[in-house]
Amino acid sequence: MPSAIGEPLDRVDGRAKVTGGAVYSAENNLPGMTYAVMVTSTIAKGRVASIDSAAARRAPGIIAVLTHESKLKLAKSPDDISPDSAADRRLQLLQNDRVLYAGQPVAVVVAETLEAAQEGARLAQVRYGPETPSVSVDASLAGAFIPERLSGAGDPGRSSRGDVQAGMSQASTRLEQVYTTPFQVHNPMEPHATVAVWDGPDGLTLYDATQGIFGARKRVAGLLGLAVENVRVLSPYVGGGFGSKGPTWSHVLLCAMAAREVRRPVKLVLARPQMFGPIGCRSETRQSIAIGAKPDGTLTALKNDVVTHTSSFDDFVEPASTPTRKLYSVPNNSTTQRVVRSDIGTPSYMRAPGEAPGTFALEVAMDELAYALTMDPLALRLKNYAEQDEDGQKPWSAKSLRECYRMGAERFGWAKRSPEPGSMRDGHTLIGWGLGTAMYPARRSPASARARLNRDGSIQVEAGTQEIGGGTYTTMTQIAADGIGVEPSRVIFRLGDTQFPPTPVSGGSMTTASTGSAVYLAARALRDTIIQRAVVDRNSLLYGAKPAQIAFENGRLSRSDRPGQMETIQHFAAGLGEPYIEAIVNAAPGQEKEEFSPMSFGAQFAEVRVDADLGQVFVSRMVGAFGAGRIINAKTARSNFMGGMVWGVSFALYEHAVYDERLGRIVNNNLAEYHVPVNADIGDIDVIWVDEADHHVDPIGAKGIGEIGITGSAAAVANAVFHATGKRVRDLPITLDKLL
Repeated sequence: MPSAIGEPLDRVDGRAKVTGGAVYSAENNLPGMTYAVMVTSTIAKGRVASIDSAAARRAPGIIAVLTHESKLKLAKSPDDISPDSAADRRLQLLQNDRVLYAGQPVAVVVAETLEAAQEGARLAQVRYGPETPSVSVDASLAGAFIPERLSGAGDPGRSSRGDVQAGMSQASTRLEQVYTTPFQVHNPMEPHATVAVWDGPDGLTLYDATQGIFGARKRVAGLLGLAVENVRVLSPYVGGGFGSKGPTWSHVLLCAMAAREVRRPVKLVLARPQMFGPIGCRSETRQSIAIGAKPDGTLTALKNDVVTHTSSFDDFVEPASTPTRKLYSVPNNSTTQRVVRSDIGTPSYMRAPGEAPGTFALEVAMDELAYALTMDPLALRLKNYAEQDEDGQKPWSAKSLRECYRMGAERFGWAKRSPEPGSMRDGHTLIGWGLGTAMYPARRSPASARARLNRDGSIQVEAGTQEIGGGTYTTMTQIAADGIGVEPSRVIFRLGDTQFPPTPVSGGSMTTASTGSAVYLAARALRDTIIQRAVVDRNSLLYGAKPAQIAFENGRLSRSDRPGQMETIQHFAAGLGEPYIEAIVNAAPGQEKEEFSPMSFGAQFAEVRVDADLGQVFVSRMVGAFGAGRIINAKTARSNFMGGMVWGVSFALYEHAVYDERLGRIVNNNLAEYHVPVNADIGDIDVIWVDEADHHVDPIGAKGIGEIGITGSAAAVANAVFHATGKRVRDLPITLDKLL
């Protein structure tokens, strides 16, 4: 039987999603349901002087108005953060009158209907004692600090190898430039939503749109003083998250606290403006890059000094310096990250944190260097190809970047490029071609899974992971089917419930490597258990055989020494003396991470068409070539890569959360003014990948692909814009005013 892995299987949850059968968190409607709406601060710094809630309490349908004066009890401070959780954030849970950022929840209104709760929130009159906020890098730069570690993998805040100053002195060509990326907001189509229902004083069930049900359970249980096993979190369909639904934010706890107060189920769904501020963002970055090279393009030195934001009350450090340390072979390399405290909501992980802004700055700088050397940008990258991770002094777990460059260049037609900026035209339209390198770590964390054969012959596999749109239901079904030896249609995969075996957060592109490994090994363990039971079961047609003589494929057990003697899995299951047999596996990475540097790579090529008079930019086509491990599903993989590349276009041309620096508020907190591309803004996208299996990462040979598509793509677009116009834009997004 051919392997189920790699096949372009249709999404097993596709029908449920398109017919409305998939129930998202906001769609859970329980008996006695009430509705909560948050009142959020209109100032960015100061105190709540008073809240007049009398009119709100008198309004029809209002059940409760909760404020800091309600003295809602917690088991511990919302500032307490678990040292082993990278996703925990300090929360604002109506414990005092302090306002730390615009959009902070300062009250919660609970009512019989959503409309009544919205009206009650409107009627609540909040008076403030405002203070002057600071939200810009420049305003707080004097107080910047160098963190010990960056967020995520824990890379150092400062790194150095060789002597950058000496390396620059050896260079015949030197480049020093500053590149900036703006505040960006996740903006998933499906807003954050929580439904909370209590079972007595000590039992809580949450239907929460979270990327990490076990992290949410632990955080909620800790703050509310509950036993972890008494908190159940369900999230069978999350919708988009892009990192924003990884942490457990304030609204989740406020929903649970409100449900405890009113003693009824409570539903709290964030309004779109509330998606700007209280649930994280991508920090603004300012990257000062210096590069030195010899006449033949050999790099002699590379340096990146990065400045990013965090909030005034919590630490998050966008790891934008990582690509500078790892992507190219260079003997003298240094990075420094400084962090500015601002009066904003705490930034957080956003699709490809670190690598997305980091590859933009580095890859545009490499393009500038190539022009300074009159060298092909692709040739410059190949000249400085890193055969190993020079930062960690380890071999790569697998690296197919050379092949990605070759395949991508051939598919795109790079050899036909005219190197002179502005030299390619189509009538009145300027045409430009650009290149950017993609990279993203191949992460894996411990995970567990359960595989079960029921007496009716059905196979059920369970893992407490999440479906965030990448196709987890489908890929896990394929992995399980491959591990057992049956068709995918025979497997039912279940997820999104803390009663299932624990798995990590769906983030960091590690679900396939982490949960997929557990699912595969659990499926193999169930397969082995079936074989071992069959050869000792007197009712089995395979009784008396040795386990090594049994083949299991296509749902049939057969003896290798007696080809005609076989038994279907249904026949075997019907003879079980118990309702089911199962295998539970806890899978964790070994020493491979200490011995190898796990990384995925890719090459991004972009063509832009620019109106010569108006400066309007359209990305007419892109080619992305990736080396990202064994591909589990060709159809869902293409969608993941494409989604990342589309976001790269958005990163380059559209996205920018604009702060009013006087008030500390985001002025475009809606989808009408916070621009993201629509279908008409995206041209042809072509995705290809190298046939690569990386068994140093996991037993399947797969790597995560959810984020690598965005890396390098913004740089490819920016470099194409320069090639078309001769105007170098170093500050994203690339807008009309920067080209006219």
